[in-house]
Amino acid sequence: MKISIDWLKSILPTEASADEISDLLSVSGLEVEHIEPWFSVGDGLKGFVVGEVMSCVPHPNADRLRVTTVNVGGDALLPIVCGAPNVAEGQKVLVALVGTEIQMPGKESFVIGKAKIRGEISEGMICAEDECGAGNSHDGILVLRSDAQVGMPASDYFGVATDVVLEIGLTA
Repeated sequence: MKISIDWLKSILPTEASADEISDLLSVSGLEVEHIEPWFSVGDGLKGFVVGEVMSCVPHPNADRLRVTTVNVGGDALLPIVCGAPNVAEGQKVLVALVGTEIQMPGKESFVIGKAKIRGEISEGMICAEDECGAGNSHDGILVLRSDAQVGMPASDYFGVATDVVLEIGLTA
């Protein structure tokens, strides 16, 4: 049986952590078999941030690619090669940073790495809906509202809900 910590706290108001609640349930005769985080979107959009496309030019060695420079907050601008037909300068976009795991439905997951694509360095990925778990569309990149804050974690931008789930087994 799985129990949401948020649901449990709505019934029994407490400030106890998930681990403390797990210990209390164990003492009461229940076996907590597993504790796991839960997110309303994928893995909580870990590694995804809001970026702004500062420049967008045709790739010198590929007809269908664009070389962009993207501000993701902080001091550095990231070069990102993008194949989406709708990418343009000035857009606020969702960026998967180097090290982010991409999990698309029906496909094997992969981790974003720094790469050289047809001779141009790419240090991230500007994402479509299906590449971040925000939807199923792969028609182009996900363009965010113009008032989106550069560098903001995507989980904050989208209001991703988080919880902890306890898997309970009954003891004999």
